[in-house]
Amino acid sequence: MSAIPSLRIGVDVGGTNTDAVILDLSAGSSRPVLANYKTTTTPDVASGIQEAIRQTLLKANVNKDIIQAVSIGTTSFVNSLIERDASKLERVAVIRLSGPFGKLAPPFVSFPNELRRLLEGPCFFAEGGLQVDGSEISPVNPLQIRSICAEIRRQGIQTVAISGCYSPIDRIILQEELVRDIVRAEIPGIKVCISKEVAHIGLLQRENATILNAALLKFAQTTIAGFTQSARTLDLSCPLFLTSNDGTLLSCEEAAKFPIKTFSSGPTNSMRGANFLANLGDHDRPKETALVMDIGGTTTEVGVLLPTGFPRQASATHELCGVPLNFSMPHVHSVGLGGGSRVRKDHKGTTTIGPDSVGYKIQELGLIFGGDVFTTTDAIVAATQLKSIGNADLVKDIPEDEVRAARQRIRQMLEAAVDGMKTSAQDVPVYLVGGGAILVPDTLKGVSKIHRFPFCEAANAVGAACAQISGTIDTFEDTSKLSVEEVQRIVEQSAIDKAIAAGADPERTVVVESQAIPIAYTTGRCRFYVKAAGDWTGAAKSVVEETMEDAAGPSARSWDTTSHVVPARPANIDQEIPATDLAITADDILGYKPQVQQGEWQLSELDIEWIATGCYILGTGGGGNPHGIYLAIRELMRKGSIVRVVDINTLDQDKVVMYGGGIGSPEVASEKLVSGKIGDTARALLRFMNMDNLGAMAAVEIGGGNGMVAMLSGSSSDLNVPIIDGDFMGRAYPTGWQTTVNVYAEDDQATMVLPSLMDSGDGTQMLLTKAKHYKDVDNVLRAACMEMGTSASVVARPLTKPQSERALIRNTVSQSWRIGRAVALANRQGNIDNIGQVLVDALGGPEASRVLFEGKIVHVGRRLHKGHSYGEIEIHALAGIDAISEPENTRTRFKGVMKSESKLPLVHAEATVSVPFKNENLLAEHIVDGQTEVVCGVPDLISVLDAQNGTALGTPEYKYGLRVIVIGITAAPQWTDTARGLELGSLSAFGYDIPYRPLGRYVKPRSVIEEYSS
Repeated sequence: MSAIPSLRIGVDVGGTNTDAVILDLSAGSSRPVLANYKTTTTPDVASGIQEAIRQTLLKANVNKDIIQAVSIGTTSFVNSLIERDASKLERVAVIRLSGPFGKLAPPFVSFPNELRRLLEGPCFFAEGGLQVDGSEISPVNPLQIRSICAEIRRQGIQTVAISGCYSPIDRIILQEELVRDIVRAEIPGIKVCISKEVAHIGLLQRENATILNAALLKFAQTTIAGFTQSARTLDLSCPLFLTSNDGTLLSCEEAAKFPIKTFSSGPTNSMRGANFLANLGDHDRPKETALVMDIGGTTTEVGVLLPTGFPRQASATHELCGVPLNFSMPHVHSVGLGGGSRVRKDHKGTTTIGPDSVGYKIQELGLIFGGDVFTTTDAIVAATQLKSIGNADLVKDIPEDEVRAARQRIRQMLEAAVDGMKTSAQDVPVYLVGGGAILVPDTLKGVSKIHRFPFCEAANAVGAACAQISGTIDTFEDTSKLSVEEVQRIVEQSAIDKAIAAGADPERTVVVESQAIPIAYTTGRCRFYVKAAGDWTGAAKSVVEETMEDAAGPSARSWDTTSHVVPARPANIDQEIPATDLAITADDILGYKPQVQQGEWQLSELDIEWIATGCYILGTGGGGNPHGIYLAIRELMRKGSIVRVVDINTLDQDKVVMYGGGIGSPEVASEKLVSGKIGDTARALLRFMNMDNLGAMAAVEIGGGNGMVAMLSGSSSDLNVPIIDGDFMGRAYPTGWQTTVNVYAEDDQATMVLPSLMDSGDGTQMLLTKAKHYKDVDNVLRAACMEMGTSASVVARPLTKPQSERALIRNTVSQSWRIGRAVALANRQGNIDNIGQVLVDALGGPEASRVLFEGKIVHVGRRLHKGHSYGEIEIHALAGIDAISEPENTRTRFKGVMKSESKLPLVHAEATVSVPFKNENLLAEHIVDGQTEVVCGVPDLISVLDAQNGTALGTPEYKYGLRVIVIGITAAPQWTDTARGLELGSLSAFGYDIPYRPLGRYVKPRSVIEEYSS
């Protein structure tokens, strides 16, 4: 008796067309693709799906009773966001559970204005939230939540997003769940999303994802109901799935509650399908990196297919529709170009295409179908007289120059998309898929060969049909009783169990990604991110059963339901949101001049954006991502606050400078966002010292988030004092005693930094007045910081002007601005492939900075010791299709060390670089043929950049497979010109017996104030 074949139906619902395919996934099948069919996507969705499946079943001539599953991939949800379709999106009220934290970076703060105006409902800060150890910042106040509900009900909002500080680790108290229960009880029928079920660690990004998900719930429920109805109408009794962002399967119930998990299912399916079809066409084809170009009716998505057959994943954080997010998605570049895109001329007579599209109405509105809208498909048919689509006679009278201009614009858009996704100047192969493939010419600049496979128009449906089942866990766990490795194995088994519970084959489910990420400055806690995946067994199971409650079921908890409440005042009640977002071009950057008058630089939104980028690069892997601080400053500016930067020379002689910043774990700061008036820490110390002569604030370290914290406290809405253009590290260092203040201290008892004051942000302050040694200050403050939730703010004894002038590393705010400007310009000019040389120029030339290496991270090791995150990354030179070629007349980068005095080869295909770190990167070791050479070490700066966009990677973001550039920057003379500086800041301070060898010659950053002063 022959075995029953493993038949799966895959369906792709695009904006224009719906494709279906039947695959035979039985081992050794001689005919894996049994049939496929394309039809027009219908307004009701269901009838289009029915027609596609019905016709495919007829063509395949198989019994539908033996179909194991139907899996559907759709771009419907993400398209509604890209097109800003108000008919498919709802306004969302947001309740953030964070106690006193996060008020300077409210919900929607990182949304583009256009989308914010469409989605932003009332926002509320409420009691609640967890610390990193799982204890409560404060308990949820049910009366406060009921008061919030009264206002939500009054405004008629139908959807609520709830986000709580550290909610993903909340498995006992269940704060988000309690608030959800209260909201549902107070407002029957309301739709509620809680953030822990949507995304991972990182409050703002997780909250953003929850908001987008919530805005789509109504549309998702309607759409998926249509999918389900289609299956019922066809009498299909098999399970129905949707495909997710990582190419795995979601039940209809889960997809209806989490439409955001399908956002990139189309590109993922197209890449997985392209890999499947490429193998069918050439069983012996070499494994290669290729671009997959999927052209639909509305958009073109370009992704990178790795030799493994899976998409290259986006960086740790990424954007969609301009919104920062942090859940797993493939790295995809989306362009508003599809077969139904509108072609028109702007007011200058220039031909433009999209981003709007006639979509599924192309057969009604397109010229070749008798309509009156000029689309890209019309242009191709007019140029080629293609007979298989529409009626070519209907477009024969379009002027030849208009057709030529449209085709040229299509070519330009496609070539720009290819160039934007390449990390190499070398030509790459392109696998072409999607129904709009006729738009692509046979040759494109930057492409070695364009491959067109059989069934390529159904690649998305093929990818959906062969999708797997996965289980993902992102959690913080106790490692005080078991080793990190032992706990990691437990979490890995949990991920495998989760995948199996969802229907994966127990015999073929494996861990496909596993990371243990220590939390800097903490002990006994570690973050674990694990994903397991396996083939679906055919059992109709779903992770919904174990992660989601019955929405109709009563809550097991009780609260005060009788006390009278009045509607709460939303935090954003007076918020004015601009109608549009300012698009910054390369010309805008080149022509921009900072506002400097009478020796004061008044920062703009553009200034702080660039400063944030530069600060993270100067953080050398540590210091924490400044993005949250940047958003908080920007929000203050939009409410009228002013931030000023001055040179130390302009400070009055009798004034003092106060410096400080955040203390604790940067990872924790990504959840416990900055609290209200951060200047209160400085006020408390000034009161204790009975001082009223504060003249300016300064950063203790320019690297990371602390490079910008002083801008919050010094703003006109807080202390109202200027910020000094400089800092006391010139980078980031892991310990508080590694400052230039200590380099020039007169004793070892920390008399120049004491008294110091630390504030928890939620009601606890600690004053340290005396220490037997300067290292004890950092040890005591960090121990107390652990009890304050592993994140606090601290300020040190104010410095006199002479003290400040001696220790200050000058113009580092200007330096971070120039770095950020250079990165922004490289992105706008499409010059990221040369970002290394761009940054070298911005940092003062080849003596001040050098590109040390470029390659791919192949190993990440991490461990925690005495609260610090120790580890090492290994970077291999890129080779073959991934290698980056260099002009012959430059020696800026490529597979080697950029030191003219280096004893090792500058270019070598087998070269590797090892970068050990202690929160920050410590040194770079170049290894060729067993020979090892330290080419850069602290106090010189070593920054690891994401090659995709030129921005910094922090040590917690290091991940296997990332393409990176390693930059070395010469340290300031405060560290290198004295024995004391080298004692505190060189490799010997970290236990290495390696003498300091300068990378180059220090070049003092040019002052922005000096250059642009009016």
